[in-house]
Amino acid sequence: MKKLSVAAAVLAGLIALTGCNEKKNYILATGGTSGTYYPFGGAIANIWNTKIDNMNVTAQATGASAENLRLISKGDAEFATVQNDVMDYAYNGTDMFEGQKLPNLASIGTLYPEVVQIAASASSGIKSIDDLRGKRVSVGDAGSGVEFNAKQILEGYGISFSDIKKNNLSFKESAEGIQNGTLDACFITAGVPNSALQELAFTAGLILIPVNGDKADAICAKYGFYTKTVIPAGTYKGTDRDTEALAIKATLAVNANLDENTVYAMTKALFENLDELGAAHAKGKEVTAESAVTGISVPFHPGAAKYYKEIGVLN
Repeated sequence: MKKLSVAAAVLAGLIALTGCNEKKNYILATGGTSGTYYPFGGAIANIWNTKIDNMNVTAQATGASAENLRLISKGDAEFATVQNDVMDYAYNGTDMFEGQKLPNLASIGTLYPEVVQIAASASSGIKSIDDLRGKRVSVGDAGSGVEFNAKQILEGYGISFSDIKKNNLSFKESAEGIQNGTLDACFITAGVPNSALQELAFTAGLILIPVNGDKADAICAKYGFYTKTVIPAGTYKGTDRDTEALAIKATLAVNANLDENTVYAMTKALFENLDELGAAHAKGKEVTAESAVTGISVPFHPGAAKYYKEIGVLN
């Protein structure tokens, strides 16, 4: 009996040891292969795989934010790069996720800003948000995150879509519309600079419309996923002054049910190796632990919160 007990104990120890050495296999849902999220997600996955023992994270190409959040919710991915506003809609079951609340989401942190850029033709006479009344304005593709950004910002100024001549066009189509005179202005939510606006600035000229002051403060207070930012002078040809703007942020999302120790280790590994992230992708140079805790409206995963509290960037 004693021999059996010893044998059982040895076997249990071997099983436990084997379990400890097994690789943890995870999916990081990203975006299309031609966009930013896919290569950026690949750089994050590489840090996790090389800095954490027995870690195997695969960056998977997807249709971006909305699809990624559904993948996490269904258990088909553990992590995802998403826009923080779309994550807010999914978590709360609003806007494009109306009636489709996904409660098992948590935040690891925000990564870099995607700025809501409001551009108008240089000859339109538009200088402020109020000047958009009655004008031909593209607000992005129908049902897109850009359309919701436009709606929220306009409403912050007391303007509804019925007060403008609304067009639903892609970034490229919006810039072309301003260039050929069929549009007066457009909303584009993207990293700065945006290639469609760069081309417009070179070919026809543009002006950037600011979102600032009390109106910007009120919008940020109402929607916790917005942060205030500045588009620097010279970002686009002919823009000779800084332009205040609002930004959403690319965000690292996680399944809320993933264990705390794993998420802590992954958060720590990422933020202790930002030099490698910056070397692998230009957007990595914009990521900091201090900014990662801003623009968060969906609760942090306990593992991420533990790391941020340790380094003093979260109370």
